[in-house]
Amino acid sequence: MSEEQMSFEVAMKSLEDAVRQLESGELPLAESIVRYKTAMDLVLFCRRQLDEAELQIEQLSAKLDGGSGLPE
Repeated sequence: MSEEQMSFEVAMKSLEDAVRQLESGELPLAESIVRYKTAMDLVLFCRRQLDEAELQIEQLSAKLDGGSGLPE
């Protein structure tokens, strides 16, 4: 699934699964490295999604505050 098709929730579930597999200690080294890279890619994707959501919330809040953008 490409990043364009992946939701935040699906990415978080995949990240949780990858972490669980890594923590189990049952994966061969080569597979652990692949899973680690995948997990880091998922972390970056989720961080971008959260940053975008935060920006949207800030913009909506600024509109509700009369456009000042300053917290009260």
